[in-house]
Amino acid sequence: MNIDIVLVIIGLILCVIGILGSLLPVLPGPPFGWLGLLLLELTDAIPNNYWFIGITFVIAIGIFLLDYMMPAISTKKFGGSKSGAIGAVLGLIIGLLSPIPFGFLIGPFVGAFIGEFVFNKTKGPQALKAAFGAFLGFIASTFMKLLVSFIFLGFFIWDVISNWSSLF
Repeated sequence: MNIDIVLVIIGLILCVIGILGSLLPVLPGPPFGWLGLLLLELTDAIPNNYWFIGITFVIAIGIFLLDYMMPAISTKKFGGSKSGAIGAVLGLIIGLLSPIPFGFLIGPFVGAFIGEFVFNKTKGPQALKAAFGAFLGFIASTFMKLLVSFIFLGFFIWDVISNWSSLF
């Protein structure tokens, strides 16, 4: 079996893991998709495009970092304080590590609510609004990761189809 074919197969698997990782918080989706693109670019059949790899790398890392900041940012946008933003991030981490179902969804919401209600002494409705902001931030970051991962898979498929005769 040709090494290029092995790289293409592993790259495709990594791109699919990237999509799954966009939905499952334990896997960093876009970085896995980028690794799939990198393996494809390492084949002899695909012309190397270092600009493409560099730009997609910056996008993958940027989305990866934004994923952890979005709940805190949206908490602040919905009127939350620093305590609510910190609570959203801590809630996300605890939700990821806890064995409860959908802890990654519940964690930022509960963390922001506790941060606002207990540590900032915010009244119930405003604390609930900040917690809702944390939940929307999580949903927005998941959508961004999913979108970027699908775009990476699209680039992968396009490159394979465009260079099909060189690969096989």
